[in-house]
Amino acid sequence: MKRPLSVGDLQLGERYINMDFMFLRSLTGTELISLFVSYDIACQWHVNLWDRMSRYDHQLLSIDKDNKYFVFLVPKFHLPAHIEECNIRFSFNLTRSVGMTDGEAPERVWAATNPLAGSTMNMGPGSRRDALDDFFNDQNHKKIINLGRSFLDKVKEAAPLVIETKQAYVDLETSFAPETVAKWTQMVTLWESGATTQPNPHPNPFESQSNDTFLAGVRHQLAEEVAAREAAGTESIGSVREDMHVTELIAGGLQLEEQQSVICEFYPPDMLALKSHATDRQRTLVVERASKLRRKILAWTDIQAQFFPVVDCLRQEEDDARADIAAGQSQAIPGIGVTQINLWLPSAIQRRIRGSCSQEIITYEFRLRVGQANEALNTIRRLLLIRTHLYNQKDRYSRGVKANTRSNTKIAGLEERVRRAAAMYHAAWDALNVLGDSLGNSDWQTSLKELKADDLRGIPRAQFGDPARQRTGPSGTSGRSSVEAEVSLDRQASQRSAGPAPGPSQTKRRRMGAVGAPKLSWIWVQQTVSRKEGDPEHTDEALRIEWARTRARALRWSEELDLLEEEMRRVQQFLLWRADWWEMRAEIDGVAADSDALEELEGKAAYARQQAQFQRDLCGSFARMWGHLPAYILEARNRAASLTSEDLESEAGAVRDDNVENGADTPVPLGPTGAILTLENE
Repeated sequence: MKRPLSVGDLQLGERYINMDFMFLRSLTGTELISLFVSYDIACQWHVNLWDRMSRYDHQLLSIDKDNKYFVFLVPKFHLPAHIEECNIRFSFNLTRSVGMTDGEAPERVWAATNPLAGSTMNMGPGSRRDALDDFFNDQNHKKIINLGRSFLDKVKEAAPLVIETKQAYVDLETSFAPETVAKWTQMVTLWESGATTQPNPHPNPFESQSNDTFLAGVRHQLAEEVAAREAAGTESIGSVREDMHVTELIAGGLQLEEQQSVICEFYPPDMLALKSHATDRQRTLVVERASKLRRKILAWTDIQAQFFPVVDCLRQEEDDARADIAAGQSQAIPGIGVTQINLWLPSAIQRRIRGSCSQEIITYEFRLRVGQANEALNTIRRLLLIRTHLYNQKDRYSRGVKANTRSNTKIAGLEERVRRAAAMYHAAWDALNVLGDSLGNSDWQTSLKELKADDLRGIPRAQFGDPARQRTGPSGTSGRSSVEAEVSLDRQASQRSAGPAPGPSQTKRRRMGAVGAPKLSWIWVQQTVSRKEGDPEHTDEALRIEWARTRARALRWSEELDLLEEEMRRVQQFLLWRADWWEMRAEIDGVAADSDALEELEGKAAYARQQAQFQRDLCGSFARMWGHLPAYILEARNRAASLTSEDLESEAGAVRDDNVENGADTPVPLGPTGAILTLENE
């Protein structure tokens, strides 16, 4: 709805003073206590809003903020373009009492308003404002008369999803120890209680609280330490050559190592990675990319030789070995590909010549490798969660060759990214074995274990009992209620699942580890020196975050149903009140000075009674349209409230599908979330 005085002209973009005026003027005199404010840059606009309001010396631009409950959020469509912190702090999905509101209503009206520009640009100020007022009034009127169908469709969508999301939440919750769930619940409750305080004083359950430092963080720590030593004059002379510190050299080597692994996939000797239909431009780009990397490596090795003179000897040995092989085959000495150049980082030197690097240099690479391994492991977990969601989406919604091909292409691309992240982890883990042995440090092995092929699996379905992969019983089963709705809850649920996809072969089952109850891979559990496997708090934060988001998803749909029911009641009450208001306007006593004035009063009274009857007719139309919804909503609530871990299998007539494997890669009920999926953005 367009509120009075809520639209204004902008002189130079969306300056705060313009937005403050329209926001505060629109709220002047409102009796609402709880206000959820949706604005695409609310994250920065709201910070000093109240300070700016105190400087506006105008009574109409002041509201009683102390006795009102304000929550500032960013619309769902605009939120993905913001930084990660905004995606957590200002998300409608993670905020209580908003239901499934997307917050985009203030933006949608402009799509219908834009065509008016051709007319209003030629109008004077007064005519332009009158035209816009008429248009906004018309939009408000159309929105009111369409509330009947709109609320009906929303209830029919929300009721089955209340059951589905509650079932997914209960099923997920039963996978964890009660004390773990209690601790997480307390954490979520405390964070929600501080939603109106900026910043929130409580830890956010939707973001990682882990102290694991990634590669960029380690580089920052090392840079600060080097700067502090140089400022104090205690930095060793051998740590700097020209303008480069040895930590920068090692970090640059790790980047070159990663670029080698990436380009290795696209630049084999015969360029088979480029398919036969590759264009000359594509081939040129690949060759140029490899040449640039070679030049970077050569420049880096020139500086490396100043820090590690032994590297020249090692490279000479490599050249001699290649020459011997070529001589034995009576061939010329072959060139070396860019991906075959050995960088000889300290870990590789230590593996070849033990004791050739100082403990200080070994410690530098050790810290960088730990950060690299943590980053790779985090990437693997994130990609596996996305893969689980893509499998789920494919099984539920992909029908036909085109849709399945597109889904398979996305999954294949994701698999390649998982493989690439695993290769990075393997490189870091191999280096840590050498470096840790040289330092006598084995504590890192508690949290960074050897990554085997079988460890690259998602969260086992057996722990979650995926409701989307269960068969829905036929209509008329005991799970159905006698409520006569246009579309039953069971039928809507079955339409969403669209039936289970055929299960894989027994060979694939065994390869996926589906024999018996699948065990959670170690990558999903967080272990440190003080927190060993088997401790009650060993569960990784990825599971806590997924639990919190699953809980939030269930709460949002439950709130959506509650809000829809209350809004339908208020709409009918408003229409009846509005009818009485028009009746009062018709009965206002007036004194007519002449016959013309009397006729005018009679015309006004007739118009008022016509409007009153229109409001009553509209209320009656809504009542007939929504007549079956109270029982429909009650059934959904009762079925959601009755969900427990014991009766999940029999709920809604669902039975276990023995044809669906129990493998770790089988989709689990994880819907799209901000942490692991890129939502649509502008």
